[in-house]
Amino acid sequence: MESIDKYDLAILRELQDDARLTNAELAQRVGLSAAPCWRRVRALEAAGYIKGYHAELDRRKIGLGVLAFVRVDTDRATSDATRVLEEAIRCLPEVVACHYISGNGMFELQVVAQDLDAFSRFALNSLMTLPNVKDLHTSFSLGEVKANSALPLGHLGG
Repeated sequence: MESIDKYDLAILRELQDDARLTNAELAQRVGLSAAPCWRRVRALEAAGYIKGYHAELDRRKIGLGVLAFVRVDTDRATSDATRVLEEAIRCLPEVVACHYISGNGMFELQVVAQDLDAFSRFALNSLMTLPNVKDLHTSFSLGEVKANSALPLGHLGG
């Protein structure tokens, strides 16, 4: 699958909005019959456009009231040291996202915790003990203005 057409784009939009749609509902919304719609969804999955289907949980409802953004400074930036740190970060369930960043620091983490005390324990006992970590710089979310995992698709046409 080299490019996507208007039907593929419509499928991606609808599934981002509601991944629980049945194939029949999806087909109706995008203007296809069920069989071609199902084939297109499978092709989009196989080509890697659709990576998976997930339930979006409300972190506050499940007791994770703190969202922190943590910039991680490292001692060294060698490929081996970075690879070891990456793997250690991947093993921490409290880290819900991690990005390489430009500017100061090497990584920007999004970390969830029950409260400030729990975050403090996690930072001291887990983050500061990660291999090659030199320093942490933390900012806390005071409120979410927009928290949406849906990606913009307008640049694809349609």
